Order: sequence, then structure tokens, then C-alpha cells
Amino acid sequence: MIWRAADLKEKEKEHKRQASMAKLYASEAAMRACREAIQVLGGNGYTLDYPVQRYYRDVKLCEIGEGTSEIQRMIIARELGLPT
Repeated sequence: MIWRAADLKEKEKEHKRQASMAKLYASEAAMRACREAIQVLGGNGYTLDYPVQRYYRDVKLCEIGEGTSEIQRMIIARELGLPT
């Protein structure tokens, strides 16, 4: 998805939908992975002993930085011509 969006941008074609889809998928997949890692580690996942606590915070910023997941969904819907 990222490569497709980058290719469209490089060719100066419309890429807003593809970029939003790539960002939404990547941020949600990363969040799922971090949540699962914290589940595996249990309470230790929140301690400074494991780097997953930092990854979790960093990934959360991906969901809210540069447009929330909800905004990305609105952009995708608008680009598809769906009501938002």
C-alpha cells in the first residue's frame, strides 16, 4: 500500500486515498501488535524493563498524529464517493 501511494505521488497522480489507506492500516496493525506484546508480557509489558511500553506509546501517536484513524476513514470514504 505504501509503495503504491508513493508511486502515485511520484508520478504526480491522485494519491490521497491510497496514502490514507496505507496510514490507517499500518497504524492499526502496529497497535494490534503492541497490544498483543503487552498481553504476552502481562504486567511487565508496562514496566521500563521491556521496550514494548515505549513502542506502545509511540504507536499510539501514529494513530493520533497526522490525522486520527477516524479522519483517515473519512478521507477514504470521501475519495470513494461515500457519505461521511
